[in-house]
Amino acid sequence: MIPFLERLNGGTNVLIAGCGGGFDVFAGVPLAEHLMAQGKRVVFASLSFTNLWLCGGERVGETTWRIDQRAAEIPYFPEKWLAEWLSRREQLVPIYAFAKSGVRPLAAAYRSIIDRHDIDTVLLVDGGTDSLVFGDEPGVGSVVEDAVSLVAADQAAGEKTLLAAIGFGVDHYHGVSHHAFLENAARLIRDDGFLGAFSLSQGSKEADAFLDLVDYANQRQPQHPSIVCNSIASALRGEFGNYHATNRTSGNELFINPLMTQYWTFQSSAVAHRMAYAGQLAETERTEDARRIIDLHREMTELRPFRSIPL
Repeated sequence: MIPFLERLNGGTNVLIAGCGGGFDVFAGVPLAEHLMAQGKRVVFASLSFTNLWLCGGERVGETTWRIDQRAAEIPYFPEKWLAEWLSRREQLVPIYAFAKSGVRPLAAAYRSIIDRHDIDTVLLVDGGTDSLVFGDEPGVGSVVEDAVSLVAADQAAGEKTLLAAIGFGVDHYHGVSHHAFLENAARLIRDDGFLGAFSLSQGSKEADAFLDLVDYANQRQPQHPSIVCNSIASALRGEFGNYHATNRTSGNELFINPLMTQYWTFQSSAVAHRMAYAGQLAETERTEDARRIIDLHREMTELRPFRSIPL
């Protein structure tokens, strides 16, 4: 058995949290479907890019709101669309949204939800692969939110935290080196932090759920569809190469490919241990503090050269 699935299936109350913010939480829906089919209890959380002070949800902590389908109509609100979609399927799953912050407030938010729902497994999910960043990569994508989430979850839950990333290749659009990602994965294999890889398969109930959710979100927000989720959905449908599901990527060359449907999974603490600035991030209160630490580290560090993957 894949070690990740063995660990995941051993949980009873599982918190599935979007690692990098925004639509990342959607990448956890297939895994939630898998768990709920076994009778496991699932809770969703998302590091939100929405103005949560206007969301109309119940504020349950300093930086935490509980979201359901009755939340306010805000132009960009993936957490609400997830709640609506789940409600249409009569799946009553708690959803929490975190306002962007540094590690200390986010770790406290994680601890509160873990205590409230008796969570025994925390699963961070990343749409894309830019969560697997150690600090010396040539390109890092939207690194701040992923790094803050990884360190915060590690502080809150330690060895109970897993990481699953799906969408290999999509971060090329954001300047990420997939050569560096594979090199980092190799390091984690040596560290015993790699928990296996497996594909989301077309025609499975897990894949069908993801595709249905992405289609629903596209209808709810036609002006700003998720590039990452639509790229993964395109790969699931068998598209290949420079295929554009949304005009948001017009003028850019994409590489839609079957590897985008694969989950890469890791022990989250092993990733945090390899992250050069994790210790400094642990003391941050604000997102701006975390961004400053990461930017300064990259200015002072000799970065790996950008290399393409030899084919």
